[in-house]
Amino acid sequence: MEKKLLRTFISIPLPHVVKSVKQMLTSTFETDRVKIRWVKHNNLHLTLHFLGFTPEGDIPMIENEILDVISGYKPFDLTISRTGCFPNSLKPSILYLGIDNDLKALNDLVNKLSLKMTTLGYKQRDENFTPHVTIGKINYPQKFKPDLSIFLNSCYDNIEFSVDKVQLLSSEVLSEGVVYNILNTFSLSKN
Repeated sequence: MEKKLLRTFISIPLPHVVKSVKQMLTSTFETDRVKIRWVKHNNLHLTLHFLGFTPEGDIPMIENEILDVISGYKPFDLTISRTGCFPNSLKPSILYLGIDNDLKALNDLVNKLSLKMTTLGYKQRDENFTPHVTIGKINYPQKFKPDLSIFLNSCYDNIEFSVDKVQLLSSEVLSEGVVYNILNTFSLSKN
């Protein structure tokens, strides 16, 4: 019997106000000149660790390891305060919202989750973790070079939020696009 594989990742959910900032930022591009695949509002998140294709039977072990890691964490604050792109502004492929504030707690959480997931046989997270929320993807070739000047210099109120939970999600590519399913939500300790 074939094992069912789920494409999974661990993430932090975001406040609803991020959707309106993303919507405002979509207007900074001339849509007839640049083709951008914007992330759907309900798919916005902060990825902590991408696991990839995961046997459904591994989910309980992954959940136990996540619980073990987050049991040592109290809620902490993050701020969405800027825009950016990867790999660079000359040929961007990812448009994002940058994360600031308590990056020590965030990086520590990411590193501990990554270590736990590697003990289960999953790939270790890149050492150069840049916390961000992907809001758009640019595929090439493009007829015109994307002009990021307005996007990169856009002003909006900082979005401060408390990280009080972590989620294990699966993603599925359907004809209408990518759909995320919450497999489990884990609350950070209030103690």
